[in-house]
Amino acid sequence: MDIDALFDEPRVESDLDMLMRHWMNERHAPALLPSEDKLLGRLLDRIRRQTDTVQALRGDPSSSEEEHIRIMLVQTEVERVKFVVRSYIRTRLFKIEKFARFIAIDEDTQSLLTTAERKFAIELAKNTDQHFMSTVLQSLPEDQRHIDDTHAFEPEMATKPDRNRAVFAFALKDCPPVLLPEGRQMSFRKDQLSLVPFHVVEHLVNEHVIQLV
Repeated sequence: MDIDALFDEPRVESDLDMLMRHWMNERHAPALLPSEDKLLGRLLDRIRRQTDTVQALRGDPSSSEEEHIRIMLVQTEVERVKFVVRSYIRTRLFKIEKFARFIAIDEDTQSLLTTAERKFAIELAKNTDQHFMSTVLQSLPEDQRHIDDTHAFEPEMATKPDRNRAVFAFALKDCPPVLLPEGRQMSFRKDQLSLVPFHVVEHLVNEHVIQLV
């Protein structure tokens, strides 16, 4: 096996750069963003290939000292990628758990999830409702045992993402004008950093022209 093959995948570096951007966006966005399962799949495949190759090279007695040093560098990079992947997935799971009940009734949000994420959110919402019913609601008068949000003057039971929350938006390129809550338009110039409500730039984040920081 040739250790140079571990460094001979130029596209993967751009994949890692993209994952870093999606990771930061997901961390700073108050709502779930579209899943990046294809990107994750490519990176996980690379991690598996690199790990298998590194293990084989480490067990090769003919490997030179220089090759062992390069192997250590590859292992360090693999661990860095694994950290970002895990953190990205944990961030999405945190939001899914927080907004599970809202996700279960909102098809637009469901469309942003992978099949596994969507199934997890719906099952979690169902199990939470059943637990709440068996531990609390069944002891209340019948007309107060509802979990829906259709009753006036009562707090909503489903936690929704706060798309009005302010975020720092960094323009990766010149962007078309956006409409601010007060009614005026605002244009983003390349490298401009602005504090705006998330809903104002959500579509630009999804188009990969705005980075949340």
